[in-house]
Amino acid sequence: MTELSLSDIAASLVMVLFTLIIYQAFAWLQKKFNQAWLNPMLLAIAVIIPLMLYLEISFEHYYSATLPLSQLLEPAVVALGFPLYQHLKTIRQQAKFIIPILALGTMIVILLSFAMTVFLIAIPEIAVSLSLKSVTTPIGIALTEQLKGDTSITAFAIILAGLFGGLLGPSWLHFIGVDSPKAQSLAIGAASHALGTASVSKISHQHAAYSSLALILSAVLTAILSPSLIIMLTNFLTNI
Repeated sequence: MTELSLSDIAASLVMVLFTLIIYQAFAWLQKKFNQAWLNPMLLAIAVIIPLMLYLEISFEHYYSATLPLSQLLEPAVVALGFPLYQHLKTIRQQAKFIIPILALGTMIVILLSFAMTVFLIAIPEIAVSLSLKSVTTPIGIALTEQLKGDTSITAFAIILAGLFGGLLGPSWLHFIGVDSPKAQSLAIGAASHALGTASVSKISHQHAAYSSLALILSAVLTAILSPSLIIMLTNFLTNI
């Protein structure tokens, strides 16, 4: 194992503190002004990336330096299971409705995303990548590799789906008349995975529970359904 020098440790601490300060500053602003567009994750990314480019800090170097922060995501995701446990009795009673709805929604998202992308740009590899945008990053990238898509496009699309779902999802759903906390949470968890779930979890424990449920079930359903659906669509298009 390569030993870290004092300068490497100091640089890592500086980047971790720098990242935390920027994120917490925007989180404070969002709490103070109560504006959805002041999303701390989105704004932190908008600040950190230009600074990295200006200071010529590579992504690999930044990622390795801030690895402790990335590792904290694992217990944070597990923590989302607590509100799910709190509402487990109610969720069990409604499972026969929730699972078919999420399965139908998963199929519609995959089919529409794939078909629209092929129609607009006619590149099947990109169509594969964009059709897998509504699941967590590890599953989306693994499926993209299996189905011969572009993993970088999938990762970017997943981030966008999460950010915009968390930022605009509740307001949009309210605008179109979806006011039920359960329906809102299932929609955002299915479409915007962990980022959307983290955002709506601030509203209530019920939002956190149902969004976490949708996140988990949508990931499982996508992993099961997407290979056969995408292969079927690809074969259909090549035979036209």
